[in-house]
Amino acid sequence: MRFESAPSELFALVRHRVHEAEGPGRRSFALLQAARHTEALIWIIPGHAPHQPMLRGLPEGVGERLHLIRPANETDLLWSAEEALRSEGVGLVIAEPEKPLSLIAGRRLQLAAEAGRTTGLMLIREGQGSNAAETRWHCTPIAAERRDSTLHQWALIKNKRETLRAWTVHWNGKTAAVDPVSAACKRHEPAETSR
Repeated sequence: MRFESAPSELFALVRHRVHEAEGPGRRSFALLQAARHTEALIWIIPGHAPHQPMLRGLPEGVGERLHLIRPANETDLLWSAEEALRSEGVGLVIAEPEKPLSLIAGRRLQLAAEAGRTTGLMLIREGQGSNAAETRWHCTPIAAERRDSTLHQWALIKNKRETLRAWTVHWNGKTAAVDPVSAACKRHEPAETSR
């Protein structure tokens, strides 16, 4: 299997648009995107949610740029996301809505991203995305034989510009390095033969 793009370009989100990620590996995908942006990062999590990003567990350089917002309800979460997308100097806005995004809410977020020239990533529950999303990714961790290996399958399941595809990747959460994994029994180059 050959890759048309360098691994660093494979999962780049279209800038100034809002995208969605679903599945149990969606936060790893979000951390990859956060590590790729050099500007301020906004992560919006419901105020009652029991989890939040742990600074020591984030890829290098992400914690220093991260601003966490914990709104009291879903209306405030969407308002916060819209305002953050319109803000200058913000590179990426990650939000975790709990309810399905309506077409109107999705369109408002897209307009805010265009106005603020900011990229958005909504971490949604499966089946709760908006038709206004530029792309939607399904992210699933894969059990590996080696204990030091973190494999994921990242599938592009909605895309307004290109075809749909899926990749198995090795994800290093500490450095945010991601490398596509070739399918078993396939080589990047022809096998050497003896003469």
